[in-house]
Amino acid sequence: MPDVGVTPGTYTARPTIELGGTQQPGLSDGLQELLVEETTEGLSRCEATFANWGPKGNSTGFLYFDRQLFDFGKELKITIGGGQASGVVFQGRVMGLEGRYLRSRPPELLVLAEDRLQDLRLTRRTRTFENITDSSLFQTIASQYGLQTNVDVNGPTYRVLAQINQSDLAFLRERARAIDAELWIDDSTLNVKSRNRRQTDDVTLTFGQGLLEFSVIADIASQASGFVVTGWDVSGKKALSYRATDSVLAGELNGDLPGGKVLGTTIGSHDQQIVHDLPFTAQEAQTLAESEYRRVARRFVTGTGMAEGDSRLRVGTKLTLKATGTMFDGNYYVTRTRHMFDGISGFRTQFSVERTGIATS
Repeated sequence: MPDVGVTPGTYTARPTIELGGTQQPGLSDGLQELLVEETTEGLSRCEATFANWGPKGNSTGFLYFDRQLFDFGKELKITIGGGQASGVVFQGRVMGLEGRYLRSRPPELLVLAEDRLQDLRLTRRTRTFENITDSSLFQTIASQYGLQTNVDVNGPTYRVLAQINQSDLAFLRERARAIDAELWIDDSTLNVKSRNRRQTDDVTLTFGQGLLEFSVIADIASQASGFVVTGWDVSGKKALSYRATDSVLAGELNGDLPGGKVLGTTIGSHDQQIVHDLPFTAQEAQTLAESEYRRVARRFVTGTGMAEGDSRLRVGTKLTLKATGTMFDGNYYVTRTRHMFDGISGFRTQFSVERTGIATS
């Protein structure tokens, strides 16, 4: 992919807005500010501020408080960007309407929207699932909300999984973290995949050309040489022990030096003991130890940046950065995005990234 020139020299930065499946050019013209945020936790959210005073009918007054255009539960879709960087950055439903009355400018309407994962957080439950895999669990809960599923994860079969005073969203997030997976929704499809199976765009940005700002740190303070988990095999009546090391990062390092090795050569070898979970099978122990090791190892190198507005920057995007120096040039995984628009700065994209290693030379 090109590292510069993905957006035309000039293009219409104002987004295209659809409500209830119908495009609304007037809303695009009246848009004051836009924020669309997505994280690895799932549940994308949107904040859109519109001018809410002007001619209406035969008089002048508030434009949107009659709920004829904006209403609770109405479908909202946002498309923004130019050239290759153009695309849909949000699709969800209106959940909140806020009136703003300011001394410095005319009244405004703040529209709050979230994607379909919002359904899953409305009700807390306490229940158990027996003899079930995580894959089956995701499909079972998704079907209760009329959602389609695209699930591609590995994991053991559990004798019992307990959901204790949790929303379905919190419970599924917990299960996804336990097996090194991420969940998100596209329209009405619940996606659950491990990071290395998540298919997104590959994007390249160069500092000063597309990449406007970037701050990055490599930090060994939280790194570990290994993660050890112990438990008890009920069927075999014997103790369990499993140690995960950087061998689980195969396919992610791309020749880089991982934080665990940097720790070992500079400070000394240090293992972390997992004590908050008790596995009952060897497969559960392995899954838990490897998931925890990956989670920490991926936080060795972390960064935040600002780019020219680019709808391709989504959670899961494989982002290659250039002109940041030998140690930090290379491949990153996008963990958070904030697509922003206003009348002064136009369209820009803020992002957070992480990486398992640094260049070896």
